[in-house]
Amino acid sequence: MEETSLFLRGTKLLPYPMSDSNISDFTNPSTFILLGIPGLEMAHVWIAIPFCAVYAIAILGNLTILFIVKTERSLHEPMYYFVCMLAISDLVLSSSILPKILSIFWFNSREINFTTCLTQMYFIHCFTVMGSGIFVAMAYDRYVAICHPLRHSTILTNWVVAKLGLVVVLRSIILILPHPLLARQWPYCRTNIIPHSYCEHMSVVKLACADIRVSSYYGLSVAFLVIGADVFFITVSYTQILRAIFRLSTKDARLKTFGTCSSHLCVILASYIPALFSFLTHRFGQNVPLYFHVLVANVYILVPPMLNPIIYGMRTKQIRESIIPIKRIEIK
Repeated sequence: MEETSLFLRGTKLLPYPMSDSNISDFTNPSTFILLGIPGLEMAHVWIAIPFCAVYAIAILGNLTILFIVKTERSLHEPMYYFVCMLAISDLVLSSSILPKILSIFWFNSREINFTTCLTQMYFIHCFTVMGSGIFVAMAYDRYVAICHPLRHSTILTNWVVAKLGLVVVLRSIILILPHPLLARQWPYCRTNIIPHSYCEHMSVVKLACADIRVSSYYGLSVAFLVIGADVFFITVSYTQILRAIFRLSTKDARLKTFGTCSSHLCVILASYIPALFSFLTHRFGQNVPLYFHVLVANVYILVPPMLNPIIYGMRTKQIRESIIPIKRIEIK
């Protein structure tokens, strides 16, 4: 039986015959070709404008958060240490894909080195899992602050915060490391064209001419077990927090206490909802156009790093007052 491969022409995947020489050429390719957003090539230049704006806001916002927390001694608390960890994670995550996406959209620079592609894949998934772990640590901090306020400083010492941060980082590094290691060992003899704007895990390994069930099952296991466990612990923490809030005697006290964790809840929703939507459309939206899948995948990676510093800047009084100093005028 004649061996076939896949060739992208426009937005359709078409089979074409492959000779033995072609197979050897595509095995372990030196480069991949990123298509950007298949089907919207003519609009790439215009799509890049909001993408560039999102990236600029994310960089400026997260750097501002880091600077303010570093310079304001009143913010040297566990909550803001975790906010800084999230800001660093967002900076690395957005910077790992946006420059390449913009070079594709503006300069038609579609080639990406094989090793660079695997490195980008690793950074994307590693820092996505890291961000989820940071949310769990932040939920634990809010739980201790609201349910055990008198013991907060003794439970969450700087040493405990450092250990929590180290666990979050090591967990992400170790769990995601098999992704590029497995992807590197597969032979690639179909095509080196990736119908995506960045090296997303399954978009890459689907190009392999081998049984990739190990990669697929491992990726699903990480998504369900790790993210599922994180969501579970966050839910448990906030269930206890809400119970403590509703036990407060006055409405003002309940609103004030809830306000201390509202920014964290907004950030969680801004991160998990686009990710869940992307996952559902990818798994169950077979009739959804490819360009929509890619757009959603870009949104869930790019938008949270932009929204997180805005949410913390607007909803956290200490940070807001550091950004925009409020002068109090005494009326004599």
